[in-house]
Amino acid sequence: MSFLVLHQVSKGFGPPEARREVLRGVDLSVKQGEIVAIVGYSGAGKSTLLHLVSGLLKPDAGSVSLGGRVIEGPGTDRGVVFQNYSLLPWMTVAENIRLAVDSVFPDWSETRRSEQVDRYIHLVNLTHARDRRPSELSGGMRQRVSVARALAMDPQILLLDEPLGALDALTRGTLQDEISGICRASGKTVVLITNDPDEGILMADRIIPLSAGPGAILGPSFPVALDPTRDRRALNHDPRFKALRAEVVAWLLGPGARPAISVSRKLILPDLEPEDLEIPRPLIGGRRRSRRRSEERRETVDLTP
Repeated sequence: MSFLVLHQVSKGFGPPEARREVLRGVDLSVKQGEIVAIVGYSGAGKSTLLHLVSGLLKPDAGSVSLGGRVIEGPGTDRGVVFQNYSLLPWMTVAENIRLAVDSVFPDWSETRRSEQVDRYIHLVNLTHARDRRPSELSGGMRQRVSVARALAMDPQILLLDEPLGALDALTRGTLQDEISGICRASGKTVVLITNDPDEGILMADRIIPLSAGPGAILGPSFPVALDPTRDRRALNHDPRFKALRAEVVAWLLGPGARPAISVSRKLILPDLEPEDLEIPRPLIGGRRRSRRRSEERRETVDLTP
């Protein structure tokens, strides 16, 4: 049975006379405990789709439901990890996570809330940095804090909005493995947004491409029939990985590509002629003035004595 359901969801922005449709008739079903990756072009509407699930946006048409209940706004049953970390700079690692725990579980005892914070700091291997502020952390460490904060809320579903897009390649590869392992160990339902097909295949159970906008739609669903404990070095030589990547990329470059647009315009060239800088010309206001065709005059000079 589907846990997260988007039915004929459409979303656009702007006034009616200049409205830009971002998503059109999107249908999506995600089972409980499943990790699904939505892969597409930058600006296609991936984050808009995720914001509809998080409740930060409402659809213009269609419905979004989680566990059989229609999503009307943000809720603690959905944890979001943003690309830009979204950490409070004056708080330490532990304090950033504690803020989320205190907000979601105000009835818990002080001891239980502290244990919840410590558990997830340990889960993302940041015990040694629990008292550091974000400015004292690397980009990868900050993103791990964001993941720990989201998981510490014990949400029903985890929404990852291109969480590794701002990181260098080596850090990104390491965190792909770490976050994938954490998500699988927690058993959470996960929706991952990314523009990297390899990342989607590496981390998800199923990968779905999103077409280029405007009016983006979801493409076919590609199951990732690979061992959940994936070794990225072995994957590079796995024919199943290569075939799946080729299928996803082929759809993105084919049916999911942005249609070519041809525009014809009449160009009016400026009324200027190139100067021959070897010919001395008078300076006007200390600068050489360009010559215009409309200013040219033909004169006949009689040199007869």
